[in-house]
Amino acid sequence: MSPSTRSPFFFHALRRAATRAGGVLTLGALLLAAAAPVQAQSTFNTTYRNGSSYKIYGKEPSATGKYPLYVHTTGTGEAYDSAWAKAALDAAVARGFVAATVEYDNATFGSCNTISGRAKGIFDATNANSAVAKLCARGKVDCSKGIATGGLSQGSIISVLSRNYEPRVRASMGQGTGSTYTAAYNLASCMADGKHTQPGDRIRIINGERDMFVGGTEAIARSQAELVTGLQCAGQQSCFRKNGSGWYIVKDREVADLNADHCFMGNLGAIGVQCSGILAVDPYYEYGSGEWGVKATMNWLKTFVTP
Repeated sequence: MSPSTRSPFFFHALRRAATRAGGVLTLGALLLAAAAPVQAQSTFNTTYRNGSSYKIYGKEPSATGKYPLYVHTTGTGEAYDSAWAKAALDAAVARGFVAATVEYDNATFGSCNTISGRAKGIFDATNANSAVAKLCARGKVDCSKGIATGGLSQGSIISVLSRNYEPRVRASMGQGTGSTYTAAYNLASCMADGKHTQPGDRIRIINGERDMFVGGTEAIARSQAELVTGLQCAGQQSCFRKNGSGWYIVKDREVADLNADHCFMGNLGAIGVQCSGILAVDPYYEYGSGEWGVKATMNWLKTFVTP
């Protein structure tokens, strides 16, 4: 579903957010943010190959010039061009990136070997058929200015692993990120700090306090973020280095549906059911100024690339 500001689900979220106790933004402020003009941009579609052919959906500034690249990878079962992914692309383009969200074989989760193979198919700098090769060849992209990555859940694992295969990746963001996903998957061998090529001080992790996939409690969500980034702040809600890398745990009270689960950035479903309901974008995530929001994330990623 599109995150259109004309959608009734969008205004439903705003109404809930406006009446929420301790809200960060008023309804009026969010409406003004939603109505603010978006930097002129154009869309594009292309494909890449990793065994099979996969789709790429992208956006780029309409103005002439060469730009750094942002690559987004969605979670297990999430459409590659979901409303959540498009919100990330819009925020990236507004900050001077060419931005793309990449389809991959995400019908299932997997081991380090499985997910690493998917990451390589997207980011292999030596493969002319990889997604990054196709994107770096675009007329408005200059990958020597740097590549930034982001994603949700399995897509966040791919984001962190991206630099294993593409040295021009300068910083990576992950949402719903850890090394243990339920009892079935332990990815510490590739996701613990020092086990991936991306340095811990080039990673920003954002987890919801109700994220059942990485543990279900704030303490476990924190420990998972600490493991991936190598940055520890016992008992804290957030922990950042001077360069903005680190992690943040989203509280229920900070999101419009009062349910900071695995899909805190847009879930309008039932509390206790992970990532259920309407795939609208949470207004505090999309338009708010909090450190867990998409604007703050893209501002951080921008600091690592050349304009």
